[in-house]
Amino acid sequence: MPSLYWLNQIQHTNPLWFGNQAFYLGHLLQSGYPVLSGLVVPAQTFQEFIESIQWREPFADLPSSSLHLNVDHPQQLQAIAQHIRHEITTTPLPELWLENLSEAASQLQATTLILQPSLALKPPADNLLALEAAEIFEPQICSAKPEALAVGLKKVWAELFRAKSLLYWQRAEIPLEQICLAVLIHPVLPAIAAGVVKVEDNLVSIQSTWGLETAIAWGEVTPDSYEVDALQGIVQAQTLGSKTCAHTLPQAPDFLPFLKDISQPAFQHPDGCLQVHLLTEAQQNRYALPPATLQQLIRIAQQLKTDFSATFTFKWMWMQADVESPPELYLTQVNLPISELQQPDEIAPSWLRKTVPTEPQLILKGLAAASGQAIAEAVVITDAHLPDDIPPGRILVTTTLTPDWFSCLQQAAGLVAEQGGMTSHGAILARELGLPAIVGAAQATRIIQAGETVLLDGTQGEIYRIADFRTTHYQRQPPPTQPKPKTTLPADADSINRSGQDSPVSSPNSRWSDRPLPAIATELLVNLSQLRFIDQVKTLPVDGIGLIRSELMLLEVLEHQHPNLWLQQGRQQEFIDRIASQVSQFAKAFAPRPVFYRALDLRSHEFQALEGGRLLPAEPNPMLGLRGTFSYLLDSALFELELTALAEVQQAGYSNVHLLLPFVRTVEEFSFCRQRVEQAGLIQQAEFQLWIMAEVPSVLFLLPDYVKAGVQGISIGTNDLTQLLLGADRDQPELAAAFNERHPAVLRAIAQLIQLAQAAGIPCSICGQAPAQSPELIDHLVRWGINSISVDAEAVERTYHAIARAEHKLLLAAARRQLDLAP
Repeated sequence: MPSLYWLNQIQHTNPLWFGNQAFYLGHLLQSGYPVLSGLVVPAQTFQEFIESIQWREPFADLPSSSLHLNVDHPQQLQAIAQHIRHEITTTPLPELWLENLSEAASQLQATTLILQPSLALKPPADNLLALEAAEIFEPQICSAKPEALAVGLKKVWAELFRAKSLLYWQRAEIPLEQICLAVLIHPVLPAIAAGVVKVEDNLVSIQSTWGLETAIAWGEVTPDSYEVDALQGIVQAQTLGSKTCAHTLPQAPDFLPFLKDISQPAFQHPDGCLQVHLLTEAQQNRYALPPATLQQLIRIAQQLKTDFSATFTFKWMWMQADVESPPELYLTQVNLPISELQQPDEIAPSWLRKTVPTEPQLILKGLAAASGQAIAEAVVITDAHLPDDIPPGRILVTTTLTPDWFSCLQQAAGLVAEQGGMTSHGAILARELGLPAIVGAAQATRIIQAGETVLLDGTQGEIYRIADFRTTHYQRQPPPTQPKPKTTLPADADSINRSGQDSPVSSPNSRWSDRPLPAIATELLVNLSQLRFIDQVKTLPVDGIGLIRSELMLLEVLEHQHPNLWLQQGRQQEFIDRIASQVSQFAKAFAPRPVFYRALDLRSHEFQALEGGRLLPAEPNPMLGLRGTFSYLLDSALFELELTALAEVQQAGYSNVHLLLPFVRTVEEFSFCRQRVEQAGLIQQAEFQLWIMAEVPSVLFLLPDYVKAGVQGISIGTNDLTQLLLGADRDQPELAAAFNERHPAVLRAIAQLIQLAQAAGIPCSICGQAPAQSPELIDHLVRWGINSISVDAEAVERTYHAIARAEHKLLLAAARRQLDLAP
């Protein structure tokens, strides 16, 4: 094996050997900063290992090959990626290599290690891409045992050949032979607290949690946060987080402060090398950082700002080796954007500083409607008519966003709208497509110029102007699976180009689908309306589809024409066949798991741009107008075609499809619909269930009457329920602050609906945005006895673990009560 290096051995003259992350950590360590000791497997080792594999055609010249990938063919891309990764992970390390690696790693004196990629690009490539691409790679946590260490190392190497990685490099026009991939190995130590610091302009933002930082990275806690004046070091604001658990090493020392009062046993995290401790209420209500350590972090941030004059982030850990040793603070990762470094040439070589873009300029803020980031040219649309010649891979800037923009959204990189709320159908569609989106961005069409390159951060609701950025390496990232601190140049873990996207859920699926998961009793369902994502979503640990939004499903099925136009043209049977075909594919993919199809809820203002959309007159208030089941009373033609289609699905042998009725105002409306359902023959199948959306407040008072009329279950729609309870138009961005799904009135309404459903003996689900946007609500839902929770695909992972934690808390509380009652 080529020589291994400690961080304090890294020289300024050879950054390509070590990658940017290890190179700058080594520099900081040698400059006196408290950097955690680490071992670096240089890029040359990876090169030699790849060349040692007996590749079969067409991979014989790896890594000196572009593979000639067709990135617009996702199946081919996935197949090639899987083949290469399999060869890497199954090829054994040479015995001598493993011996050298194990001997060096033993000097870290740790039972658990974390292996992180450290990337650099050979000139003339733009090394800014290496900083961005490093976030595509997943770090590996593993045992320090030789066999586990070898597996972890090869998994990091294999990350270079994930489908999204290959797509990223091809879109960036970077051949594989220009990529230098080193691996940084750190010990995982008994951390008292850990977190992230970001310095931007004159603001220091600090996040902290008990135990290891993985609890933040994996979205299992909401950290404590501080905002500090970078010049004076004064804390301007601080917020206590929701730290319900702490990640530690197995057999963590009991002198760690957050472990002292914990009586319940820890449970194994799916990664296999960590334990999770549920914190007591008293511990949750304490800040993880004492004032002295907070001030130490602030001083480090200030010194880094003085030395580098840069916007940067770093991760830190405050650990204690034993009960007699004082706690120590260490830096574990650093991100010093090359575009802002002001260093001697021997530290920042000239080839690292020549081709970087100008510093991004924040120009606009709005509501973070769909998370993820994108960098691309802007197309500004100022009227309701969509241009026919919008190039793919652009950020669309418009006055308003409605679902009838579906055809454009499929090819877009991101979307900015001046109007609209986070729960509008347009925003919901963006989330389903994994498309970063911002709504409520006032004057966006005036501030953003057509053709300029902008960075859209859908996670934070911010738009940046970027001058001189090479749009040939445009990136678009799907929703992140965990909350992350803001960054000047966001780069999420799964950057992909729209034209070759995998799915909005491939990131969480790739990280945890092969890990043992804690059992949960509450059913977890997924909201899904697009067939393109079905192959990825069906493999997630979900109990079925809790919501197919039919109006979104039909946008593409009906060739972007309004359903009423199909009726006018006499295409009823074709309409039935297409719905039946779509629903059958959902039913087949998830059988025998349930699939809940919500009947059409056509709000007139959202579909007027479709061909035939002007057949219906404009309404003064479409959010409260001719929508939901009331529209079926006025004209039941479309509803009856939907029922006929569902009957055809039943006749095809699928018994797992059920019907949800939308926006039901009265029992009489439901009875009318149930009569039509009976006439269609759907109720003749014993398994079929007829549910209603519980989103109009009248259901709160009349649910027993609905059940007597034949309702077999309810699904709480928090979007409309919140709107109607608080009188806050969900589409109006100015009312975003008033649209609060955690408002006491909304929470009491949800609790009451669950209790009423339990009393009536029917199941109760919830499918609005509230559980995904407010994970703390899940604790309440589980405690109140919700039967199932349905969320978008990108929220499945964090919701699963939130349910597991909530149920574990209930079990522990019940066990404690029994112990208290025991004689």
